[in-house]
Amino acid sequence: MGIDKKSLEKTMYDVMLGRANLSDVIMSTETPGLYIAPTNNLLGKAEFELFKQEERASILDSKMAGLDYDYVIIDTPPNLYNLTLNALMASNTIVIPIDSTFYALEGLAVITELLDMIESELGHALTRRYLLTKYDSRTNLSKEVEGKLRELFGDAVFKTVIPSNIRLAVAPSYGKPINAVDPESIGAQAYKRLSEEFLA
Repeated sequence: MGIDKKSLEKTMYDVMLGRANLSDVIMSTETPGLYIAPTNNLLGKAEFELFKQEERASILDSKMAGLDYDYVIIDTPPNLYNLTLNALMASNTIVIPIDSTFYALEGLAVITELLDMIESELGHALTRRYLLTKYDSRTNLSKEVEGKLRELFGDAVFKTVIPSNIRLAVAPSYGKPINAVDPESIGAQAYKRLSEEFLA
């Protein structure tokens, strides 16, 4: 989003450890109406420090109380530790991106078990949506993964798939979202369709 991480005085790391309010770190972006609560590599340290806190699974949920936004999107690290658990407990919908590879289906089983446990043991049910990413329509593997997902989860799988696209891969190096780097690329157009489908 074009933010210089080195210049940040307070980040989500400080929020999660009680050193700042969420409203203190939220900042505007170059996209009108889009705000971000940024972080940097320090956030990884919070994983260990959160172990010391009794209510470690619901810290983010309490920090978000009183926010007035149409939508809040929480981007989590690719693991199932405390930060991800906090994001899940603060959310009502989870979008699970799935690479169009065989191993992605194995990973899906792990997160499904976690979501089932959160629902049964913590009483917090999330609407589950599934998003196929890195999709290559030329390969049988992508088609097989898509077929299996739609067989298992039906309408919970987004109709939109995100294709393998070099422009998506290089966009982060510009510090900008894909719709600002190359809005006509197939990747940008796919994400536009996804946002429209999500809002609908």
